[in-house]
Amino acid sequence: MGVEGCTKCIKYMLFVFNFIFWLAGGVILGVALWLRHDPQTTGILYLQIGDRSAPSTFFIGIYILIAVGVVMMFVGFLGCYGAIQESQCLLGTFFTCLVILFACEVAAGIWGFVNKDKIAYEVQQFYNEAYQQARSGPDSNKEKAKAVLKVLHETLQCCGTNTVVKLMEVFSDDICPRDISMLLNQDCNQKIDELFSGKLYLIGIAAVIVAVIMIFEMILSMVLCCGIRNSSVY
Repeated sequence: MGVEGCTKCIKYMLFVFNFIFWLAGGVILGVALWLRHDPQTTGILYLQIGDRSAPSTFFIGIYILIAVGVVMMFVGFLGCYGAIQESQCLLGTFFTCLVILFACEVAAGIWGFVNKDKIAYEVQQFYNEAYQQARSGPDSNKEKAKAVLKVLHETLQCCGTNTVVKLMEVFSDDICPRDISMLLNQDCNQKIDELFSGKLYLIGIAAVIVAVIMIFEMILSMVLCCGIRNSSVY
């Protein structure tokens, strides 16, 4: 015997919210894949000076997001099917998965908050090292460092960290582009900070929205399970 009255309304509400949850998982997966293949970030984070590669902290976070998106889509499908079938077993499994996923999201949020400044800082350090190598490093590293700087400068539309120094250096070597408008733009360390801060901001907004949906779904799934149990008794 199927559920009736308010419980039936909750059943369809849970289905709708699970469908939204499934879509949110798809959005997170899409955003993560976009961040993973975005020319700005990949162009920077695949660079290498000698034996040293650019920091991989950002990519670690992206792979976590990809995994979260896939799991969310699976859990959303499980919730939709469990609600339509009025299956206590499926709904119980769905609720357990939600709790685990919510705990993982909280843990990932804490990790992201702790490392939110580390990502930009590591890339800035990498840039500063490349700049120093190109200016005064061994001849064996100069050309590699200049190649790295060329990618960074073209990607971020910046050069160096001080306008006066840039204007003095632009005619002495080929580290900075000869485009004066680029030279007068923001320095590269600031550009790096803006690049990664902006992307982390988008991730944070998505995480908060998903967390609210998950809490609401956990409540609905508990209420629906109780309604199914009571209808089966009668």
